[in-house]
Amino acid sequence: MIDFDLNMQNLILTVRPCGPLSEDDFKKVARRVDAVIEKDGDLPGLIIHAESFPGWDSFAGLLSHLRFVRDHHKFIKKVAIVSDAAVLTIFPRISAHFIRAELKHFHYEDYEAAVEWIEDKESPDE
Repeated sequence: MIDFDLNMQNLILTVRPCGPLSEDDFKKVARRVDAVIEKDGDLPGLIIHAESFPGWDSFAGLLSHLRFVRDHHKFIKKVAIVSDAAVLTIFPRISAHFIRAELKHFHYEDYEAAVEWIEDKESPDE
């Protein structure tokens, strides 16, 4: 299960996994993100804010997650992983080989620092 919100002022999507991730979770997030991409061309940032990684509820959930990444990574400029979960802290190093977005890890309590990083227009990749 994913709780998510999109701050319309700065166009930062924050997702909070709060239970095993399902196929339907990614469809809901995709509908919201696709509307922004269609209107604005891209999404400045995505924040994954999670104390732990809950995994997927099924193989279909995993596939839906992979499809979401494949279909959206080129439209998202920065991804902040805000977590102390071991599996998520290594995500930026692994994912950098597969996605176009700039990635950075923050400790779970540093959510505001992640927002500031995404909003920083002086970043080298921008």
